[in-house]
This record gives sequence, structure tokens and C-alpha cells, in this order.
Amino acid sequence: MTGYPPPEPRPTVTYADCTVAVVPGYRPLHLDLHLPPGDGPFPVLLWVHGGGWLEGSRVGLPTPVAPHRFHQRFLDRGWAVADVDYRLALEAPYPAQLLDVQSAVRWLRLHAGQLRIDPTRFATLGESAGGHLAAMAGLTGTGDTAIQAVVNWYGAVDFFAFDDLDDPSSPPAILFGGPVSGRREFVAFGNAINRVHAAAPPFLTVHGTADQIVPACQGEALTEALRAVGVRADLVLVPGADHCFEGYGDIGGLIEQGIDFLDEVLPGK
Repeated sequence: MTGYPPPEPRPTVTYADCTVAVVPGYRPLHLDLHLPPGDGPFPVLLWVHGGGWLEGSRVGLPTPVAPHRFHQRFLDRGWAVADVDYRLALEAPYPAQLLDVQSAVRWLRLHAGQLRIDPTRFATLGESAGGHLAAMAGLTGTGDTAIQAVVNWYGAVDFFAFDDLDDPSSPPAILFGGPVSGRREFVAFGNAINRVHAAAPPFLTVHGTADQIVPACQGEALTEALRAVGVRADLVLVPGADHCFEGYGDIGGLIEQGIDFLDEVLPGK
């Protein structure tokens, strides 16, 4: 109709503390969903926090990343962001953590229509331990848990590259319920580099060259393994950056590179 102003776009909306799973004997699992302005349907980024599988929560960002408007950069470019919870390793051993991330994926896809999100454009972005879980979600999801793209920030994607798997106090040993000796097949089940396959979604790995916790060679090895089976796998090596991109000045630029990659591999209709 003429003579009337166009309707105002819907504002940014946050749905907080959405219960995605209730596992008997454990705390309920929640997510917070942030929607950009507009009507959608919006692509969705699932943010998976790090913390060595032993600490952290969906409401926190790594200290070096926190000042760089992580959520707002995605919202400004039309992405919804879902911050997801998972059980920590002393609450439940692996694969509880992956199952919890998949519960969030399943819940979002089930309610996609109501939430104005696009069920065909789901991506995970995780850092460190969350990078491991984001990669595993991409490599193992099918049907209602499928992930269409992965951004891996310095994730632990090859446990066998660590030398402390038999130290019962090490985070990987705690994650898998004890020292690895004699249980390598079980660890391989949760090892991203062992789960690579030709139907995997596109991956972007971003890893600091001076990472003292998860060496950059892990990101390089995962990229090579994906490329070897014909999967698009982009790699950004961040010069001089330690874990959590500590010591690197343009973390905002790294966030934007991630959005550029996702926009390219998951274009709108």
C-alpha cells in the first residue's frame, strides 16, 4: 500500500536459558539464542566454549577474545548465535559432552520455525576443548544433528599427539575416564582426526603458531586429513599467537574471517 511507511524490522532478540535437555541425575542443559534484527530465517552459529573440558560455561569468552565483540559481529552480519552448555568432564566422561552439543543442535532444529532460524545452515565454532567438540559435532552429526560448517579455533583434534594421556590428572585422561593405555580404540572414537570422512562439512581451522597448549601442528594435521578425502579445509595460522590468540592484536579480524568463510560456504537463498 502507498502512503504508509515500511514496517520497522524486528529488533535483536535473546532467548535466554532455553532448556535443551534434561538428563536424569545431572543439571539441566541450557542455551542462549541471540537473533539479529529482521525476519529470518537466519543461519545459526553454535558457540562451544573451551576450558580443558573441566571448566568454563556458555556465558564466557576467552579473556583475549572478550573485548572484540564476538557476538555482535555475527549479529551485525545476519547470523544468529547460540551459546551452548555441555557437561564438564568431572560431571560425566566422554561422549557426554558431544551428546550435549548434539542435544542443542537437535533442539534448535526442532524449533527452527518458531525461532526464525534456517535449519539448513547450522555451523559450530569452538575454541580449544570446544574446538574439539565443534569438530566432532561436524564429523559425526547426521539428520537432526547435522552440522553444515565448522570453525575450529585451536582445538585439540588429535589426542594421541599429547604425551600425558596416561597421567590420570591430565584433562584428556579425565575426559575419557582414566589413563589411555589399553583403551586407545575408545579414545580414537572421540578423536576428531580419526573421524574424518569424505562427507564431512567444510572446515576452517584458525591456530596460533606459538600455541603452547595445543600445538599448531594439530590444526595442520586435521586440515591435511580433510583435504586428503576431498573436503574443503581452510587453514589460518596466526603468527606469534599463543593459546586463545594471546599476543595477537587483530582478534576482531580473525572473527571476521570466520564469518567470511561461513558466508561463503553457507550462502543465503
